[in-house]
Amino acid sequence: MFKRTLRGVVMLMVLAVGPALAQQFPTKPITLICPWPAGGSSDLVMRAFAESVGKQLGQTVIIENRPGASGTMGAGALTNARPDGYTLTQLPISVFRLPLMQKTPFDPFKDITYIINVTGYTFGLVVRADAPWKDLKEFVAYAKANPDIITYGTPGTGTTPHLAVEQFALEAGIKLSHIPFKGFAENMQSLLGGHTMALSDSTGWAPQVDAGKARLLATYGSKRTKRWPQIPTLLDAGYTTVSDSPYGFGGPKGMDPKVVKILHDAFKKAMDDPKVVAMFERFDQPVIYMNGEDYAKFGKKTMDEEKALIDRLGMSVKN
Repeated sequence: MFKRTLRGVVMLMVLAVGPALAQQFPTKPITLICPWPAGGSSDLVMRAFAESVGKQLGQTVIIENRPGASGTMGAGALTNARPDGYTLTQLPISVFRLPLMQKTPFDPFKDITYIINVTGYTFGLVVRADAPWKDLKEFVAYAKANPDIITYGTPGTGTTPHLAVEQFALEAGIKLSHIPFKGFAENMQSLLGGHTMALSDSTGWAPQVDAGKARLLATYGSKRTKRWPQIPTLLDAGYTTVSDSPYGFGGPKGMDPKVVKILHDAFKKAMDDPKVVAMFERFDQPVIYMNGEDYAKFGKKTMDEEKALIDRLGMSVKN
């Protein structure tokens, strides 16, 4: 009887401590994994979020860069992390795509708690200012006459900048040579150094384009950008390729819903922080808000759509 009573008391204590810990959260620094190299647009936006969220929660939010695997290193790290809210990661759209193309250490719907979606990328096809192509039409004409000659860099195999160009190339009837990098900095250095002939990436290239060192041929969004309204989208040019590429933040599976709400509310408030808004504007990232539940639904829908595209491109995982 005593043992049964003791077990009952222990269980009540455990049940009581859980909510108490959630109310006290956070009591130590939070690690936010950036699955891209330091210095790129994703890294700088995330550092603005980290500063804002940290101030709200009264704890330091530490950015940990883990580039590689097409931006999915953070998702992979969640499989070994405690679901206590102290390990979070950015979740690019490749999290829903890469498992369709190769074996990954994570399942996007069994291993992740979705917290919030905050924004999306503007991607573009960029060449050096001294390239022989003044617009996309000339680029396509040259590629048709010279199959596999044009090399283009991306932040990794399976990323949106990679698959968007492959889809566009398929529709245009051209063949290009893909060169994957770990992030934007390497990609841009290769272009400016003449090692690759084109670049497909997010708007880290904006300063080079505005300075006349690089030429923007097309963007991939559903609408033209406010910053470069004269540049056509791939859709404007007659191709069906469209990508606004939303992204947000998540943690390990099994997180306490109360902790999830605390984090969601902090990130949501940070979206209105002038420093975060300034970063959105700097890199032409639109506000795309979804709560955790809607974000998870979006992920499942996206994965179904991505499967059709990847099958069409012949890039599905081989069992």
